[in-house]
Amino acid sequence: MPLDEQSLPYIRSISPYQPGKPITQLARDLGLPVDRIVKLASNENPLGMSPKAQAAVGVAIAGLSRYPDDFALKQALAERSGLGMERIVLGNGSNDVLDLVARVFLAPGRSAIFAQYAFAVYPLATISTGGEPIAVAASDYGHDLEAMLAAIRPNTRLIWIANPNNPTGTFLPYAQLKTFLQAVPSNIVVVLDEAYNEYLPPAERVDTTAWLARHGNLVITRTFSKIYGLAGLRIGYALCSAEIADLMNRVRQPFNCNNLALAAAVAALDDHEFVARSYALNRAGMEQIIAGLKRLACRHIPSHGNFLTFYVPEAAAVNQKLLSNGVIVRPIAAYGMPDWLRVTIGTESENSRFLEALEVSL
Repeated sequence: MPLDEQSLPYIRSISPYQPGKPITQLARDLGLPVDRIVKLASNENPLGMSPKAQAAVGVAIAGLSRYPDDFALKQALAERSGLGMERIVLGNGSNDVLDLVARVFLAPGRSAIFAQYAFAVYPLATISTGGEPIAVAASDYGHDLEAMLAAIRPNTRLIWIANPNNPTGTFLPYAQLKTFLQAVPSNIVVVLDEAYNEYLPPAERVDTTAWLARHGNLVITRTFSKIYGLAGLRIGYALCSAEIADLMNRVRQPFNCNNLALAAAVAALDDHEFVARSYALNRAGMEQIIAGLKRLACRHIPSHGNFLTFYVPEAAAVNQKLLSNGVIVRPIAAYGMPDWLRVTIGTESENSRFLEALEVSL
């Protein structure tokens, strides 16, 4: 029997996660100079990394012969969230944390619910445990919470929610989410993925960590990959009950967060000026791209993140033309949206490059 046939059938059924095309790959494929390529495919911070985080990494290099100590980051997150350190779980990116939740609560014979057009890692993490994925039809490209409640089965153990949602950028009002949490049976874990939380207007943002006191089945996940600019270092975290955190730590790999990532994350949390500058740049860039898409008669889904998903007939062909012009965006046919592309908000000049390339690609 071939070796692949000896693996678990549900592992063989997984479609691997497809990341945004790297700049270096496009340079190799098309022979383009690296400095002529604009990557707006992976929702990275166009300002790069927090200056304070960069300085912290420089200092931390001297300690790379030692295994990591995550105390300082847990302490900083505990002070910011008002939660005890025993309620914080760190991960090699928030994807790692999502996988930990799935490993704790899912298995063959158990199911997990998520929305159509939601983050690709949710079905991937579910299937990798042998769990059954239940995709609930979207409402205006976002979560239909009533339909998700109706989809609950006796074997359901986990519900995935991204707010704001990736790749569509939709947002669930907090009042609706609160009502939803109250209706979900307490034996079902609800994961609230807030990777793009910092891009919400401060006046509209609610501190969902306060909900943990009432909902012991809630797990909130966040990341340093987006507004903090630490995508390449891979660092994220979960906030939850001490009981769930204890279970997640039982399956977490030892030292799953490296020294550089830990040092950078502690420093980035304190770089309020950089976060404010990143937020302002994103708001201005969002307006710039929306205006450009309207001029080109491309409709888009209103977004609450640092990206926009827009409609173009023959999106695959348009994407290839964009690549030939040195602009990388994200095709999302794998999400069941073959006529849509997602573009990350970049700097003013990057946004202009994208819009100019899009105009000649349509």
